[in-house]
Amino acid sequence: MKLTIVAALLVAITVTLHTAEANIFRRTWNYARDFAGGSRDMWRAYSDMRRAITIGADKYFHARGNYEAARRGTGGRHAATLISNAREWVQGGSGRGAQDSAADQEANRWGRNGGDPNRFRPNGLDRRYK
Repeated sequence: MKLTIVAALLVAITVTLHTAEANIFRRTWNYARDFAGGSRDMWRAYSDMRRAITIGADKYFHARGNYEAARRGTGGRHAATLISNAREWVQGGSGRGAQDSAADQEANRWGRNGGDPNRFRPNGLDRRYK
């Protein structure tokens, strides 16, 4: 009788540990997948911004990239935050104004927090950039 209880307890502990390990692996995998996807979203928004060559469209593309990346989950949101902050830090030393950088960061936060990127969409921007 005692042996059966001990065996059942060992099986329960083994299953619990296996499930916990599987959950940790799954969460890590999802985070990495979302981070990579969010990085691609940010790159796509940057590439579209460079192709669009539309005055005043940069805030829209900042918001759009952050919005799309953050929708992927925690990993995508972290990718968007890291890339946005790094970009503004690098460009901060390039002579761009602090006001422009602050406006970019506002658009970044707006998109990351689920705000509609079209708030920053300028008139005349080609419809293919959605």
